[in-house]
Amino acid sequence: MSNPTQPPVWRQPTGAPVSCVEKIKVLNDNYRELAQLAQDAFEDALLMECDEAQIRQALHELVDTLHNPYAARK
Repeated sequence: MSNPTQPPVWRQPTGAPVSCVEKIKVLNDNYRELAQLAQDAFEDALLMECDEAQIRQALHELVDTLHNPYAARK
């Protein structure tokens, strides 16, 4: 995805797109807020002379450690 301000098409586990307008609005708002927060944290770290590759790796690792509290419901 080349434009982080453009959210993806949100999909259900079946691959079908999410069709509820309110759900899409919340997902898109969350996506844009998270993108801005990550950009701000990235820039702060760069200004503090951190290594760019390490910052990117740390942010990737943070996302990879997110826990799905609803996994048991499946």
